[in-house]
Amino acid sequence: MPPDPQGDGDADPGPIRSEPGSLLEHVVVAVLGIDEEDRICYWGPGARSLFGHESAAVLDRPASTLFPDRDPGAAARLAEQARTLGYWRVRLPALHRDGTVFDCGFRVFPLTGSTGRSVVMGLASQSVELDRVKTNLAFLDALFETYPIGLVMLDEDLRYVHLNQALADMDGIPLAGHLGRRMTDIMLTSDGGEFQRLLRAVAQEGRTVVDTLVGLRTPGHPDRDQVRSVSLFPLSGAVGTRRGVGGLLVDVTDRERAIMEATAARQRLALLDRAAARIGTTLDLDVTARELVGSAVPEFSDASVVELVEWMHQPEVFDPRLPLVTRRIAWGTTLPPPAGELLGGLERITYPPGSGIHAMLETGRPCWFEVNDDFVASTVAHRERARLLMESGLACILIAPLVARGTIQGITMFGRAASRPAFDEPDLSLAGELASRAALCLDNARLYSRVQDIALTLQRALLPSAPAAGPHADIAHRYLPGSRLTEVGGDWYDVIPLPGDELALLVGDVMGHGVPAAAAMGRLRITAKALVRHTRDPEGLLAELDSCAQEAGIELATCLCILYDPHTGHARVASAGHPPPLLRHPDGTVERIGDVLGVPLGVGGVPFRSTATRIPEGAVVALYTDGLVEARGQDIDTGIDALRDQLRAPVDSLEEAADRILSRLLPDTATDDTVLVLARLRRAPPAEPL
Repeated sequence: MPPDPQGDGDADPGPIRSEPGSLLEHVVVAVLGIDEEDRICYWGPGARSLFGHESAAVLDRPASTLFPDRDPGAAARLAEQARTLGYWRVRLPALHRDGTVFDCGFRVFPLTGSTGRSVVMGLASQSVELDRVKTNLAFLDALFETYPIGLVMLDEDLRYVHLNQALADMDGIPLAGHLGRRMTDIMLTSDGGEFQRLLRAVAQEGRTVVDTLVGLRTPGHPDRDQVRSVSLFPLSGAVGTRRGVGGLLVDVTDRERAIMEATAARQRLALLDRAAARIGTTLDLDVTARELVGSAVPEFSDASVVELVEWMHQPEVFDPRLPLVTRRIAWGTTLPPPAGELLGGLERITYPPGSGIHAMLETGRPCWFEVNDDFVASTVAHRERARLLMESGLACILIAPLVARGTIQGITMFGRAASRPAFDEPDLSLAGELASRAALCLDNARLYSRVQDIALTLQRALLPSAPAAGPHADIAHRYLPGSRLTEVGGDWYDVIPLPGDELALLVGDVMGHGVPAAAAMGRLRITAKALVRHTRDPEGLLAELDSCAQEAGIELATCLCILYDPHTGHARVASAGHPPPLLRHPDGTVERIGDVLGVPLGVGGVPFRSTATRIPEGAVVALYTDGLVEARGQDIDTGIDALRDQLRAPVDSLEEAADRILSRLLPDTATDDTVLVLARLRRAPPAEPL
């Protein structure tokens, strides 16, 4: 082999060199040749770097020049072993031109040219550099084989070229099953192609991606959702290789699931806190049910209903053999039609035996059902309602019992569309907690409603339905209970004809609410009706009522009494702490009468007084309770003046006037009972002479 004529130049580094960017980039590899006389016949640029000699200084010189004097036969042994063994690898001390001795690794083998001349070719490198390369390669081999993180090499078309067993195990596909396939054929995402665009950006633009979360499934694990942390980097293309993409993939599914579960748990606790503050703000049954629905939709579910059970038999015990009849009192949904028609289309629902509701009530615990043909057929008896359910967009329904004080009050249902995850065990627990809290509030509202109904029934039974005014008076009377958000009050009134054509007009108000107030009201009214027939002076009547109130333990009650004589047109007015009556003259002027206010009944020890007044023919007297003229933040005199203004209008019909006054003066938010009595008083015709 001829010597390298350009061995000292820089234009051509020689036939063997390290590729920039490769693992051998900083490893000096010397290439040299030894002829049959053990002389140096080829000297490459790597040899010049390793031994320090220029080619002119060593060509045709003995190869022993490259070894220290203490081993003069080293070069001969190299050549001999190469010719004898065909290939020999050995480490020997070598000599640098500056006299330094270093450990050198040699690989020698014979070459025979076309002329039959034999040359021994040698490759030499410093042993320390070779050891470093071997260590790195061993590390990389061990990393690829044993590293628990997925490692992958892709070509420019993003096909698998190399991967480790950890990644194959993640995918559930053997190593060989990956090679030649695109990465997106294995990592199946539902991100609209975002992951594929990310891969191409790394391959084509040289971008680096670090720790990007990718949700996926693989053909090897088609039923398992995975989350991987993906890091990608471009491959630079070493000698004889193609460019592509390298990657590290870590399965973080458990970590992400734990994070999501912790987040979901915090969200559930927050929802319960908000529901606890929101549900049960009133004792109104319908409002409480709407509060439960509002707490669940849309955060927990896409739709919700609350239904109370209408028990067919007492006691209130569930019998799975009987149909279950419920009354829907609240519903809500964020789903498009026909979901609203499905939820709000019926008030009374009958569930046949064997329905999903029966299955839930038999266990007493929340449970959820997939909305399919079996569930619909067993639970919905009406064909049209079944069609609406199937078309509503609901994919699953969770049913929870409303149980309070050992009694099933009703049921609540939560529905989710297919776009949301199906219900799971934590959701069942949350629904049970919501239902438990709501059930107690609903039961309180139900019990209160029953007491309220009893009080209203008692009050209405004690009030006159059609007062007999006699021939000299026309009467219009109104009683309006307060809002159902408050308890019934003790307002009362009466119109009592007396012997001699006289007429007693009474109105009163017992302070307090509920059954006690209604009972006290009835006691005072009945007592007043009995006394007024025998006690013809109003102050005496109030004195007797005051004693009755003290004996009955009625602490505060007001009363107003007017005794009218149609023969003279005179009236006497006495008040026990009650707002004064108003008198509308036929010309439209309005005045107060009986300005002596007096003290309320039940105080005792204070005498009552009466005021005399004359009532013109056809005048209208207005009696009322404070619910009509008293409002929060407003002085009662302001309310009385407003009533006076209303009475100035023409009063052709007492009934129409009563309705007009109530509509103008009573706000929609009124919470106190209200009584209004309008009496048009007429004079009795003079007696004919005998």
